[in-house]
Parts: sequence; structure tokens; C-alpha cells
Amino acid sequence: MSSASWHARVECGRETGAGFLVSDRHVLTCAHVVRDSARAPVAVAFPHRGDLGAVAAEVDAHGGWAGRGTDPGDLAVLELARPVPIAPAGFAGPDDAYAEPRPRLVAYGFPRGYEEGTIAEYRATAAQLIADEWIQLEAWSAHGQPLAPGFSGAAVALADSGLVVGMVSAAAGAAGVRTGRMLPAHVMARYWPRLAGLVPAPLRPGADPAHLRDLVDRAERAGTALACAPERLYLDAVGPLGPPPPPGGFPSLWSAAWYVLSEVEVPGAAARFAERLRALVESAEEAADLPARPAAAVPQAVAVAGDAVPAPGPVGVREAPCVPAPSAAPAPAGPGAGGRAVWSPILVELARSGAGDDQVLVEVSACRDGRRHPVGSRTLARGRVRRQVQELIEEAFGRLPLDAAELIAFVLPREWLNEPVAHWARSADDPTPLGCSYPLVVTDRARRAGGLRHQLARKWERLDAKATTTVHRVDCAAGEKPNKLRFRLRHDEADLAGFAAPPRSPRLRPHFEASLNAPAPVLLWPRTGCAHDGGDCTGAAFLDQLAAHLSRLPPAELPRHVLEFREAADAADEPDRHWARDIQLLWDDPRCFPDAAPAPLRSPVA
Repeated sequence: MSSASWHARVECGRETGAGFLVSDRHVLTCAHVVRDSARAPVAVAFPHRGDLGAVAAEVDAHGGWAGRGTDPGDLAVLELARPVPIAPAGFAGPDDAYAEPRPRLVAYGFPRGYEEGTIAEYRATAAQLIADEWIQLEAWSAHGQPLAPGFSGAAVALADSGLVVGMVSAAAGAAGVRTGRMLPAHVMARYWPRLAGLVPAPLRPGADPAHLRDLVDRAERAGTALACAPERLYLDAVGPLGPPPPPGGFPSLWSAAWYVLSEVEVPGAAARFAERLRALVESAEEAADLPARPAAAVPQAVAVAGDAVPAPGPVGVREAPCVPAPSAAPAPAGPGAGGRAVWSPILVELARSGAGDDQVLVEVSACRDGRRHPVGSRTLARGRVRRQVQELIEEAFGRLPLDAAELIAFVLPREWLNEPVAHWARSADDPTPLGCSYPLVVTDRARRAGGLRHQLARKWERLDAKATTTVHRVDCAAGEKPNKLRFRLRHDEADLAGFAAPPRSPRLRPHFEASLNAPAPVLLWPRTGCAHDGGDCTGAAFLDQLAAHLSRLPPAELPRHVLEFREAADAADEPDRHWARDIQLLWDDPRCFPDAAPAPLRSPVA
């Protein structure tokens, strides 16, 4: 260890930690060591090469660590301001740290009082990952240097060979407890693709790491021509009986690919992953008019002090996702039995929790193969609902098949049906409205069961065969009585009701209730606008546009076309003046929204 010049001391603001060199310009350390890199400079020094002095560095890639000690992805890749003439660290095999008897492991850190560094001796407790992320370390003996602040980011290496097996990410929080955690090398490679060329990994039958890495590179080159979550490719590759994704999912396409290569033992999973990705990438390249790149070998190497290491190149954690996005409008839902459209909904169910006026029960499920797959359930204050829904929707996409026709369906209490859910941001980092990102509808929670659900299903059997839509206008000044409107809708004189004003309009509120109870399978209205009891109806223009646009469209495809209307409004020069700016679509096909699986009456293993 004394001759291993690749050990590094990392300073950033008030933090001091360790790191280790993996190429002539790249140092690995913990993300929490450089958490203040946006405000404070990062300096890297090599204790065994004092003649090099401190070298400035920048964070070049990040594992996605969110700020808490138990958050995954506590990895940062530092790029040095200049190359250094030091042979980089080498990596041991994936099982070398867990052989019997357990080998002695050493870490070189910089705790308080040890400016030049000191060594701690540890061993791996077991090969079992904690939370699919860390290996537990325990002290080699009851004496000696314990892991402490200043060891974060230190390489954990085999004492006899100096080959690296992982990186120190945490020490025991309680005094006198001599344990810690290590981020093993194969887990680090999930977060930084270029590390895969250095870390030995057990290869599964049919796995070709170089080919898969090339496909990921091509996906990155395709850029905006790709759009989907890596979890969808992973689930498609491992099948319904394969292991679930790790907690928190995959931060990048590469992390999913590497997980299949190095940790999944499902026969043929790696080959299926590569084949599906190849087809998707080729489709995306064709759509984007990108030249296909022939299969490339592993990255070229440069010689550093006699050792070959990967040449520096573009790195990053948040790589391009993986399903071809349409060039103009989303593809229609695929045909099902009888030629009807088949959607794969993500159900977002909101209800009063009963725990207080400000508390909302949020439940999100993904619907696949006619079954609901719960994603998450929380009781939250109303101010926190939007952020939670964003996160759960992103997670739910990982449960849908690759060829799914996605549909976001908000199941709301009747008094919340006018909520602006289509205007909620897609995510905390993407302000694009949800209604401009996916087909989005609302449904009435009160119609989720019983006779109304049965009647709706029968109505959709009739609507499936229709290529056009008959819209019944409900104007603000209309003299039609609510019971007459209910009669029209019950006897199929109209396919849907279009309202000139939102449900809160005093004149139209009884008509809205009658339509819901008819039950009408489709209702449309402007969320804002005319809400008075007399005079000119400002919603008349809205109804004119509905009649012009919907008359030639099949009812089953309305969610997709309303998405197009919302996108056109959002892209207009004056969005607030566009007729579809605040369009709300209640679209209720109970065949698309399966009930939750009932609990068994008896224990299945009794």
C-alpha cells in the first residue's frame, strides 16, 4: 500500500475526504465529500507525490446522491485540471473480498490530525448487499484506526495485492462501534459507465458488455429521439418472474444495462435487453436521421506510467432513456379485442383521508395485463400532493410494458373534478405540464363500482364500433332541463356532453350532476371561463371548436387527441387565448381501470 501513489486527498470547502485515481485525469470519491462544489473549489492532492502539489478539479459525474446518508448513488467523479503521471488503481474480481477465510482489507483516509493520511484495516462482513447498494465492513481487530470522517471516498483494497474492491461511503454513527459501509466496485460502475471497462464482472450467458455499451452510447447520441424509463426495458428483459429493480430504480440506461450484465441471473436476460435496446435505438436513429454506428470495441486506452487506462471521454449519469418518441403526435393505443383501443393507465387516486381537512390520501397504481400493480400510497397535506404524485407517476412508468399506450387517469372525488391536474408540472425538474406530456383524463371516484360501472362498460361496447363522435352541447343559456339531458345520454342520443362552463356554474351544476349519473362515458368542459347565470355565454366558442374537432374522431381515441389540443394551446403565441388552454376531459372506460385485487378469504398456505 505504501507504494500506491493513486491514493488521493480531496478537499472541498470545509469537507476533507479521500479518493483514488482511475485514469490520468479522473478521481473517484463520495458525492457527500464534494457536496459544496457549486460554491467552493475542489482540490486533489496525492500524499505519495507531494511534488505534484494540489490539483484543481471539477465534478464531472454524479451518482444522484440526494443529500442524506442513506441515499443511494453516493459517488462523484472528479476531473482534474491537468493529467497526472501516476499509475491508476487496479480492480480485483467481484468475489475476491468475500473469499474464505475473509481477506484483510485496507483503506487510506485522512481523519482529523492525520494530514498525511493513515490506514484502517477491515474486512467484509458478508457478500450480501444492504439495500442493494452497500457492503458492511467490520474491523479486522479490536484495536487500530477506526473508520472516521476523512475516510469517505477512500479505496477499499486487498491488503496483499492492493487491488480495489470498493470505496468507503460511511462509518458507524455510534461511539465504540467499529463498522462501516463500502460501495463495491460493481455498484459504482452502475453510476459511471466508463468504470465498467475496469471492473471485472461475472458475465452471464449471452452477455456482450462491449456491444451493450455501444448500444447505450448510440442511445445517448440519439438524444431527444428517445423517451422512456430504463425500468421498462429491464422488466421486459427479466420477465414477470425476474427480480424487481433495485430500490429507487435506475438512474440511467447504463445502470440498468450494467445491472443485467453483472447481477441478474435470469437466463437470457442480458441478450433480451440488448436485442430490445438495439431495435429501439435503430428506430430512434431512423426517426432522427442519425447515421448508425458500427459496433465499437471498448474505449481506447492511453498509457500512463506503463499502465493502460480508458481514455477520458464524455461521462455522465443521467443518460438518454430508451424508447423511441414519436416525431409528431403519440402513436395511437394498440388494438384489442374487437378492434378497440387498449390503454395502459397509470391511476392516480386522490381522496380525503379522514385524518383532517388538509389531509389527502394519494394512491398510484400501474395497470398491466388487466391487473393493477400498486406503486405507492401516502397520506399527505394538500400542499405536498403534487410533488408526491410526480414521483409516483415516474415510478409507475417502470411497471408498464415497453409497447404500452400510456394514459394518466386521475380518479377524483366529484367536487375535485375541476382541479387543474393537466397543468401540474411533469416533475420537479421539468415544468412541462402533465397534460402536454401524456394523454391525461379525470374520472369520477363515485362511479368506480356498482351499477354505474356496469352501465358504463355497456356503453363503451357500443362506442367501440364508432369512428365519429356525436357531441351534445350544454350552453350556459340552454333551456334544456337536467332530466331531459339525462334521458338523451341514457338512450344514446349523444356520445358525450360538452359544457360551456365548469361544473361550478350555478346554471349548469344540475346538468353536470345529471350527466355523471346518466352515466355519460365522456364529458368535456373548460376549467375556467363563463360561470354566470345570464347574458352571453363565453363558452360558446369552446363548444363550436369541440364540434369541429371531435365530430370525425372515434371516442376511444379522445385522450390522445385532447393531448394534441393541449400541446397546440401550450405552443400558441397567446396560450391563454387558445380555446383548448383549460380543456378538461372526463373519460371513463371501466374496462381500462381494473379493480384492486381482493384480499383472499383464507390463507393461501393454510
